[in-house]
Amino acid sequence: MSEPQAQRPQQINVSLDEKVAEGIYSNLALISHSPAEFFIDFARMVPGTPKASVHARVIMTPSHCKFLLNAVKENIDRYEKQFGEIKLHGGP
Repeated sequence: MSEPQAQRPQQINVSLDEKVAEGIYSNLALISHSPAEFFIDFARMVPGTPKASVHARVIMTPSHCKFLLNAVKENIDRYEKQFGEIKLHGGP
């Protein structure tokens, strides 16, 4: 009898079209949730104006949102190890 093969991580082929690759700039994220989903609105505020415009909304399951939290934390740790601590200025 042979041993079962070790499971390899599944490779995902991700495509990125030109428009999406340009990205959007956001200096404000608004997060809300329901029992089933997290809603993350990425907005842009211009100093001196009382209004912010949402440019993208991402809706995720709670478990995927937690995976994202862990991935961002891991990447921030790597960034700070390479470039130094990220200083926080101002509001939340």
